[in-house]
Amino acid sequence: QQLAARPAGRPRLVTAFLRPPLCTAMRRVLLLVLLADAAAFKFLTDFGPAKLIPRPSAMLKRRRATKKFGDKKLAVITGASSGAGLEAAANLLRTGEYHVFGAVRDLDKMRDAALDRDFPADDFTPLQVELGSFASVRAFCKDLERSKLNRPIDRLICNAAVYQPGEAPAWSADGHEMTLQVNYLSHFLMASLLLPGMAKSADPRVILAGGASAEESVEVYPRADLGALQGLKLGAKNPISMFDGYNFDGAKAYKDSKLCLAMLSHTLHQNYHKQTGIAFSTVYPGAIADSAMLAGKPPLDTSAKLPSFVKAMVEFELNAMRRIGFGQDMHADGLTGEAEAVSTAQAGGRLLQAAHDVRCSKSGHWAWKEGDAAAEAAAAAVAITGGDAGADRARAQWASIYEVEPSFDLEMSQELWRHSSRVTGASWAPANQPKSPCPTLVVVGAITKANNAKEDAKRTLEGLEEDGKGGFKVRAAVIGGTGTVVDAVVGNTLGRVGKLAQEAVLGAVPVEAIEGSFQETKERGAAEAGAAAGAATLDELGQKIEDTLLAGELQARAELASKRGP
Repeated sequence: QQLAARPAGRPRLVTAFLRPPLCTAMRRVLLLVLLADAAAFKFLTDFGPAKLIPRPSAMLKRRRATKKFGDKKLAVITGASSGAGLEAAANLLRTGEYHVFGAVRDLDKMRDAALDRDFPADDFTPLQVELGSFASVRAFCKDLERSKLNRPIDRLICNAAVYQPGEAPAWSADGHEMTLQVNYLSHFLMASLLLPGMAKSADPRVILAGGASAEESVEVYPRADLGALQGLKLGAKNPISMFDGYNFDGAKAYKDSKLCLAMLSHTLHQNYHKQTGIAFSTVYPGAIADSAMLAGKPPLDTSAKLPSFVKAMVEFELNAMRRIGFGQDMHADGLTGEAEAVSTAQAGGRLLQAAHDVRCSKSGHWAWKEGDAAAEAAAAAVAITGGDAGADRARAQWASIYEVEPSFDLEMSQELWRHSSRVTGASWAPANQPKSPCPTLVVVGAITKANNAKEDAKRTLEGLEEDGKGGFKVRAAVIGGTGTVVDAVVGNTLGRVGKLAQEAVLGAVPVEAIEGSFQETKERGAAEAGAAAGAATLDELGQKIEDTLLAGELQARAELASKRGP
């Protein structure tokens, strides 16, 4: 505002530019440009002519999408027909803020469950997908693209899973072990197909229902272990049932698939979070006691099958740890004594939190406290609600969440990524190679391109034309309209600013630099005089040679002309 008053000599354009309304607008634009977070980067990346003048077809789709979805976010949940997936879908719909797409294998089962739970028909769309087939995954993504019109997906919750115990593996339609394909490989392919569209969302999240594989206590058997990925490197196809290349173990295959999901989440964040703004999370909702997936099947913790001498060795190690103050809540028969089973409803509520809670809008690996730690967190949360019963329940349920810091082998995570892409046929955008939409760099690029074209044109007569002042200039057609504008803008803005800065820093241009300078002539020494005489002699010799050659050429032309006759 202080600069708005026009001092003498200031151009009117500069004064107008510095007036308060424009100053405020420019400050906002510059602040947006300078912000180094993913939101600003996404805004500038997505901004373009289509934002200003949308095509009629896009306008029609937008109108249809608004009529169908309103302002609700779009969420996709795999395995939504039962278990935690069904509970998560019900919870999302209960908020009134989501339209949910249930990705399921059995559409009739999904429709029956939706009727039993009174899902609002306008806010729920079941779609068929068979995760045991890569072709079905691709077909599902195409159906989803048609169903969502031009709206981006805001939440992708990869929840579906199978557990296949037994002595022999079951094989998918693509020839892979069923557990590893359904739980991991098909979700890997689905994420690759849906990610480009999700990047257009204002708050996109990819949530992978992982397991406690990377965080389990040392005595839990079998452990998730991918080895050197020898089985995956060989294609992980029949008869190769395990990613590590060893013999099949149903419980270990399940845990390996969940570890792969956790590593996938970490790799997706490293490769794509900055350029897409998508939050990638792994959630471990807990050991679900009433899970239909485990009904009638051996437990995932098969420590009871260990020989007695192995359990004795483990107990010996634990006793040694207890004597120095560690492992007080650990025992040789399974998980830690503090771990508690959760209900399907609790697990569904935790999936809702990962999708809806603002704390989970960043990438991370999320788990929930159990036992006394959870009770203490809930009590602390209730103490600040002010007696609101509804707020008390919500805070108590969500207060126990915490972020896990897993220790992944980053090199192996990238190797898992590469081989999984090869096996599934997934294609991804170049990782960590965003093209900067920064306006400053766009302008600098235009200036550089125009200047390069001008310099190239100066080397050819075709690139020059008379300037009307007895000289030459670069033809406008060479640098195009953009270059002409750049010349005019730069000359009248940066050029003037540069001159002013030069005067301020260096002072006025010396008179000698404009009019020349006078140096007093000194007498030459003998050596200087001899060198000058030698140079003059060489000049004379060169002139004589040139005259001789010219005379010979003229004589040859005259003789040729006389032979031809008139």
